[in-house]
Amino acid sequence: MRTRAWLSPSAGIGELTLTEIEIAAPAANQALVRVDTAALNFSDLLMIDDRYQVRPPRPFVPGQEIAGVVIAAGAESGLDVGERITSKVDWGGFAEHVLVRGDMAIRIPPSLSSASAAALPVVYTTSMVALTEATTINAGESVLVLAAAGGVGLAAVEIARHLGARVIAAAGGDDKCALARAHGAHEAVDYRQPDWIETVKSLTGKTGVDVIVDPVGGAVSKDALRVLGWEGRFLIVGFASGEIPQIPANRLLLKRAAAIGVYWNHDRDKAMLARVSEKLTAMARDGAIRPHIGGSFAFENLPQALVALGERRTAGKAVLTLTSKDRQQ
Repeated sequence: MRTRAWLSPSAGIGELTLTEIEIAAPAANQALVRVDTAALNFSDLLMIDDRYQVRPPRPFVPGQEIAGVVIAAGAESGLDVGERITSKVDWGGFAEHVLVRGDMAIRIPPSLSSASAAALPVVYTTSMVALTEATTINAGESVLVLAAAGGVGLAAVEIARHLGARVIAAAGGDDKCALARAHGAHEAVDYRQPDWIETVKSLTGKTGVDVIVDPVGGAVSKDALRVLGWEGRFLIVGFASGEIPQIPANRLLLKRAAAIGVYWNHDRDKAMLARVSEKLTAMARDGAIRPHIGGSFAFENLPQALVALGERRTAGKAVLTLTSKDRQQ
């Protein structure tokens, strides 16, 4: 069948083209999904600009996070026609229809909208892997979340709070700090202010935090290391700033601290991701996580949505919303 999709023929958002492509019937382990919502991630920007570790052959359809309805299912996919699912895809999500691997799909609880569900496969999964698999958060520990009003950041705030941690959110501006508090942060500091490090030190009684969740990189990472406490864990989630930091090893050594990379994929981490998906589904069903949709754009407006994401004019998740006019089943 043919479906509309955004193609990236060469590097740059300005090169994206909305066109029709041919999509194959699902293989035995796949399902064909009619997309209701496609979520945006900073990694989409990097992939489109040839700056991500995954570089699909061009032209390719970007987009790694979708939610929708199964309209055809392979015999070994474990999915049924009519099911609402959300899923990570390697790429191809910015389309009206997409092929999804059955082992990547997460069934959507009835209480969760497609837009909210589309936040689960990447940012919530990443935050859950960080806080329950890369390390273990103990009740009463302190967790500093950088870029706490972003997709990964808000997810980390909610999950850390659910795990019993004292959550300190660092975000850019009063409105984003307020959003982090609304999603469970005990305290929030504006890391655009020059004294934010001293504020965090004061909040911890000068002892520092037990865990730092860092999806930002760059200069913010180096600053944040100054408030990592004794035997702390510095979780490296990503580099939304576009700059990979050079971590001063002496700061880790003198605090007997650890820097831990947070990375996962479905081929190597199948058992772990099954555990994580089960936890996330239960938390979503019980209302313990509440994905914040900070920007909703029409399917035709993907370039504008990506620019807004790159300029940090959105909070939480930015999504594309498809309507019945956008595609034919």
